[in-house]
Amino acid sequence: MTDRDKSKWSKKRTPRPPPRPLDAERLQELALAYVARFATTAAKLETYLSRKLRERGWNASEDWGEDAGEKSGAPDCWPDLQAISARFVEMGYIDDEAYARSRSGGLLRRGYGPRRVSQDLYAAGIDEQIRSNLAPGEAAIRKAALALARKRRFGPFALEEPDRDRKQKQIAAMLRAGHGFDTVRAIMNASNAGAAEQWAAEACSDDEFDDDGTNQNEEL
Repeated sequence: MTDRDKSKWSKKRTPRPPPRPLDAERLQELALAYVARFATTAAKLETYLSRKLRERGWNASEDWGEDAGEKSGAPDCWPDLQAISARFVEMGYIDDEAYARSRSGGLLRRGYGPRRVSQDLYAAGIDEQIRSNLAPGEAAIRKAALALARKRRFGPFALEEPDRDRKQKQIAAMLRAGHGFDTVRAIMNASNAGAAEQWAAEACSDDEFDDDGTNQNEEL
């Protein structure tokens, strides 16, 4: 290391100033950028804005008569985040039902069962009524189980007959993916891949995966 390098490293670095607390304009900009980037829900937007307020604080000088630039970390001094999300819903930037429909269809196509789908939507803040309305039917459930078994080579899709221990692990994996025991048993007890596919096809054909996606990226 040269003397010049030593001199450079020996100098004390000036610490970065803390970020300025958010105000109404900047909070609106963050909200707009978030919904433009992600397909989201009202609850997820509120959670995101809440996190930003915890990180940076809120300049409440206009509403609370505090000194300009004062940083308030108290949630009771924050703006009404539900009102912000409600306004975005009214403007059409957020549609919980469209998000739930797209997210549910995507998870089912990836092989997840109805329990995991419901848990995912619940975590995203989707209302119980919407979750109930979009609950997958029997055909969609069977297709999802078939997709998972085929992708993971479970049961009749295995390259070789699994031993008891491996079969138990496969059953446990399908249960963790949100499938019911009857569904898992039907897949695992199928004599071959054709029998599993026939079982899936027996369900009512009008209960298809909904392909109603958005042009935005889903947030994971």
